[in-house]
Amino acid sequence: MRKVAVLVGDMYHHEELQVPANAIEEAGYEITLIGKEANIKLQGVYGGTVETQLGIGEVDPLDFDALFIPGGFSPDILRADDRFVSFVKKFDFTNKPIFAICHGPQLLINADILQGKQMTGYKSIHMDLRNAGAIVYDEPVVVWNHSLVTSRTPDDLKHFTVAIISVLNKKNKLQYS
Repeated sequence: MRKVAVLVGDMYHHEELQVPANAIEEAGYEITLIGKEANIKLQGVYGGTVETQLGIGEVDPLDFDALFIPGGFSPDILRADDRFVSFVKKFDFTNKPIFAICHGPQLLINADILQGKQMTGYKSIHMDLRNAGAIVYDEPVVVWNHSLVTSRTPDDLKHFTVAIISVLNKKNKLQYS
């Protein structure tokens, strides 16, 4: 089964997690919720709860086909933990797809992987993204190099999920053709 790692912590944005996760699962991928520890119940910033399946110390980026980072305050909290930053950095090194919405790119900033990449994110982090070397657009979704998919807000979820599924389908065809 093809797998997508989801890095999530307390204060995640429930809709930004659930809408793409549901679309990814419908496309035939298994979602694995990864937090600081396994089996921890997390509270969404605007409601909703999820339970982590694995802890960050139990996972290897090589075991996943793609990485998804939902927004909310979760990415800012997780980027203070070097284990998450290291996971993102290693994942980027594999050239597998990374999907991040809203404040999700904050983890990418700390992983120091944005130099020259085209992307977007929540308006308040645009300057941070630029300072990290990214080329930033204020668009509903930006796809860079068929591997980095970023989006701004819940209002853009339709565009974001369509782009995610397109990238996953393209990567899948390349792997199995």
